[in-house]
Amino acid sequence: MHKLMMGLARSMAMAGGVVLSLLILLTCLSIAGRLLNGGLHGALMQSIAPDLAEWLIAIGVGPINGDFEVVEAGVAFAIFAFLPLCQITAGHASVDIVTNSFPRGAKRFLRMVTEIVFAAVLVLIAVRLGAGALSKFQNGETSFLLEFPVWWAYAASLVAASVAAVVGIYMAAVRTIEFMTGRILVWDGVEGEQ
Repeated sequence: MHKLMMGLARSMAMAGGVVLSLLILLTCLSIAGRLLNGGLHGALMQSIAPDLAEWLIAIGVGPINGDFEVVEAGVAFAIFAFLPLCQITAGHASVDIVTNSFPRGAKRFLRMVTEIVFAAVLVLIAVRLGAGALSKFQNGETSFLLEFPVWWAYAASLVAASVAAVVGIYMAAVRTIEFMTGRILVWDGVEGEQ
């Protein structure tokens, strides 16, 4: 079961990485286009090669239209896509100055409670994203510039959030079993020796 969950988490993280890489490329191209467009409209280019400048402007050299809309939707998906791997590898930030002095049983209890709370929050997020996607689908809302249906972004984020919720539930079950039995089922390096 752990191999399946880890594979699912890694697949989502890879999808998030691909989307994030494409968004970085899109942003860089848009910024470069914006700079080039400004230079083409500048006095220097207009005096040296006005025909070339006008031709480049006419073919569309400039910022990418609606880039921020795509970045907004893509980053939301990427964030949710990275959550399952972070959840299954205990990659969330933690402050354990006080808890380091607790006995092993108390630490396991806190880890179990934390995983259960995380799972509940991830399920709540997925449910609310589902409701949001349905609402956006029903009212036909579109983005301002590109006019793509807003529910697409909600649906993509919902898929990733649902995987995060499933992995969160799995990890809550694992930590609960670990607490009840005293055995470590999934070693992640967080629980130190005492």
